Amino acid sequence: MAGDSTRESDRILGDARRSLTVQRDGGTHRPARSIGRGSAKLKRDNIVKRITYFVGAVFAIMVTASVAGIILNGIGFTGVMAIALAVVVAAWVFGNFPKVKVPQRAELNRGDAKQLVGRTELWLEAQRPALPAPAADMVGKIGVQLDALGLQLDGVDQNHPAAREVRTLVGETLPQMVDSYRKIPAHLRTEKRAGATPDEQITRSLGKISEEIDHVTRQLADGALDDLAVRTRYLDYKYGDPDSPESERT
Repeated sequence: MAGDSTRESDRILGDARRSLTVQRDGGTHRPARSIGRGSAKLKRDNIVKRITYFVGAVFAIMVTASVAGIILNGIGFTGVMAIALAVVVAAWVFGNFPKVKVPQRAELNRGDAKQLVGRTELWLEAQRPALPAPAADMVGKIGVQLDALGLQLDGVDQNHPAAREVRTLVGETLPQMVDSYRKIPAHLRTEKRAGATPDEQITRSLGKISEEIDHVTRQLADGALDDLAVRTRYLDYKYGDPDSPESERT
């Protein structure tokens, strides 16, 4: 009988571990793949938080069970089952909560420009299912571009003209465009108006925003490119150009 109860508790604990693993990987209904590293990092941070909470809960359960066992001189089969049930409940709770908080549009422009990029990626992922296929593909492209933009924004003065342009473009123009499209009833999105359907308009508009993000990224990268060119010329001057005939003779 004792062996049966031990096997049963082991089975329940095993189910709890598997449940946590499934939830950690996104649950039975897994969310769409992240469009960029910024949103992916926010999701990873959330998973780490869930696992930390779960480990803390299991530790608390075990400590409580140990104390109860000392006081009661053992917890018996009922106690073992109660522990297993508590672990299962903890696995379910922290496998589902806390959820990744999708920022509201009004929250996108808070913080510095680099934080804005990560939040916008997460916000765009939530809007993506409502967009037509070509526009959804463009959102994926924008996610990659936002990653590159985020790298360039690292350490940039928030009053830099390019940083201010990012705030306007990514924090205001882009979400306004998507929100305007989503307000249009679904049955009207394929009707032509002013020479194009709303589906075509949102796709074209996202394409223009994509081009502008690329322009801003290049603008921010100009300083690094110029610095690299200067350093390269300095090395050529000091040590010689390895491709030059003079260097080959020496």
